[in-house]
Amino acid sequence: MKKIEAIIRPERISAVKEALEQLGYPGMTITEVKGHGKQKGLVQQWRGSQYRIEFLPKVKLELVVENGQSVEPVIQAIADNARTGEAGDGKIFIWPVEEVVRIRTGERGKSAV
Repeated sequence: MKKIEAIIRPERISAVKEALEQLGYPGMTITEVKGHGKQKGLVQQWRGSQYRIEFLPKVKLELVVENGQSVEPVIQAIADNARTGEAGDGKIFIWPVEEVVRIRTGERGKSAV
């Protein structure tokens, strides 16, 4: 199994969620996070004063893809629907998952996803 973790703009989460559901991935975890990459935040002006916002609001989306299923369609769906073409669109990380255990029933592996 593979865990796909994507950090994206909050305003793009609806489009990404719909695309993943159409691919057959309705289960996901979404967390509101803050951070910055190469852009190092924003400089804004308010009432004549400039101030820096170092950590911008983002959304972290997590889902697990079972063995035997390709991660590429999932990655492509996230990238296509999260992309604005501007700095700060986000990143996608792919992690190996050794085991999954459903807490309620004790099921393991594919059936626990």
